Amino acid sequence: MSRFLGEIRQLGYVVPDIEEAMEYWSTTMGVGPWYYNPRVPIEDYRYDGKAYDVHNSVALANSGYVQVELIQTRNDAPSMYRDFTQAGNVGLQHVAYWTEKFDDDLALMESKGFNVKMSGKVGDNGRFVYFDREMHPGTVIELSEVVGPKGRLFKSIYEASIDWDGSEPIRPFPSLSEI
Repeated sequence: MSRFLGEIRQLGYVVPDIEEAMEYWSTTMGVGPWYYNPRVPIEDYRYDGKAYDVHNSVALANSGYVQVELIQTRNDAPSMYRDFTQAGNVGLQHVAYWTEKFDDDLALMESKGFNVKMSGKVGDNGRFVYFDREMHPGTVIELSEVVGPKGRLFKSIYEASIDWDGSEPIRPFPSLSEI
């Protein structure tokens, strides 16, 4: 447990083939079901303070309380995911802490010397930031806001994982407005 932000709630893996990764995680690791979005609608995306149009595919599933995120970049827009793969890395790219008090936790991390490298928003109350400090090669910290629709989505993904029987291992990502 982090004395600053609580429990790590998500492990984010950057992968070269997200469909293959979902198959591996569901078949070999027994983790699922996976909720897959071939193009995450990221708003207000910034990398080093500059706006870009990113195209990322994402799949989410839980193993207990820990969410596993698989990410595949689909264009060459600057991102920490692209930096990670260009450095020759594959695998764990970030650990995420979830928060319902995003502004307070962001200010806390900035007061500790962490600087925002990448940021954006997914739906209402779905802000996220990645900090510029790396741990082992390429792995960084994400702070992710989980109130409103995004929080309800993450809760439903966790609930779907409880007693998952292996059926429907890959499912469409629900619209945040439907949750």
